[in-house]
Amino acid sequence: MFSAFERMMALRYLRARRKEGFVSVIAGFSLAGIALGVATLIIVMAVMNGFRQDLMGRILGFNGHLSVYGAGAGISQYMELADQVRGADGVVSVLPTVEGQVMVTSHGESRGAMVRGVAPERLAERATLADAVVAGSLDALTGGDAVMIGTRLADRLGLALGGDLTLISPKGKVTAFGSVPRIKTYTIVALYEVGMYEFDLGFVFLPLEAAQVYFQMPDQVSYLDVTVSDPDQVRDVTGAIAGTPLNQGVRLRDWRHTNATFFNALQVERNVMFLILTLIILVAAFNIISGLIMLVKDKARDIAILRTMGATRGAVMRVFFLAGASVGIVGTTAGVVLGVVFCDNIESIRQALQSLTGTELFSPEIYFLSRMPAEMDPTEVISVALMSLGLSLAATLYPSWRAARTDPVEALRYE
Repeated sequence: MFSAFERMMALRYLRARRKEGFVSVIAGFSLAGIALGVATLIIVMAVMNGFRQDLMGRILGFNGHLSVYGAGAGISQYMELADQVRGADGVVSVLPTVEGQVMVTSHGESRGAMVRGVAPERLAERATLADAVVAGSLDALTGGDAVMIGTRLADRLGLALGGDLTLISPKGKVTAFGSVPRIKTYTIVALYEVGMYEFDLGFVFLPLEAAQVYFQMPDQVSYLDVTVSDPDQVRDVTGAIAGTPLNQGVRLRDWRHTNATFFNALQVERNVMFLILTLIILVAAFNIISGLIMLVKDKARDIAILRTMGATRGAVMRVFFLAGASVGIVGTTAGVVLGVVFCDNIESIRQALQSLTGTELFSPEIYFLSRMPAEMDPTEVISVALMSLGLSLAATLYPSWRAARTDPVEALRYE
């Protein structure tokens, strides 16, 4: 498509010489701008994808995909209902759960927490929690005095494995003198860390029977926590569960309803960031236009000489098109490589910067997660690269056309 002569001339015009060094400086800045724009766009999109996937995996792995609530305060025939729910297509596991808010206290420190009572053998089916146990074991979560808490809560209260934790429930016994809070002390038999600050700090797990006794819910549970094989197809599973005989009168809430506002906000933020960062590439493309226009003006006499020696308008246009396209192609390639390498090592880079500056760059109290996630989508990376190439090539059309329209007679007359 491009002859050796055209490639040679394009390369020569891009190289810095004494009288045209400024043009080459503009070309260099344009290349750097495109590379940084592409790399930034890839990194930000990867981080936001990773943030969404990590959050979704932890939230749904911790809470399940679907919750089945009774018509009243609890579910009485929960064993029969759980068996029917397990028989629905797409259901992986069902956890009968007792849930209630309490105040946890130890060593003079207190804070609010959510208690969940589940059967240990069923809890082991939830990989997110089963794999998150860092001390003790789920097998020890039995009896009426055992409890499992998160590492963040243990650090906050100064607790360790084998320590004592006191739970205070506002829904206690009713006496002649009013309602007396229910207070009971438990022994910590396991510590978990799912990597999400809110969960590691605010949730306490009890055996199902112990939670039923503590919250005074004999033979009842608060809801059924259901995990499905494909979270995106949870609506189909919801329809199948709603049609079973025992499920008449129950309320079903899937993760789309529970976390809709949160995930929609993430999606809007992701789209807005994509549009904003695309402007960086667009600005770099305008730099290519300005640089090539200056190059055409500076090389007007050379263009006239080439035309008088037999070069066609098409050849001149291809020379300047190739000069501008080279900046776009090299810049895009460098940006893709930089973005991919950065994403592959983003956690190591964060740790290095954190050690160098002595500050916490990704606080789990603010960002919920304890590590910097990055999930690259190959389709997205290709789309960013194609968009950058398209803008870069489009930016070369007008300057190249202007160079091809240069009149040799007029150019030589004013030299």
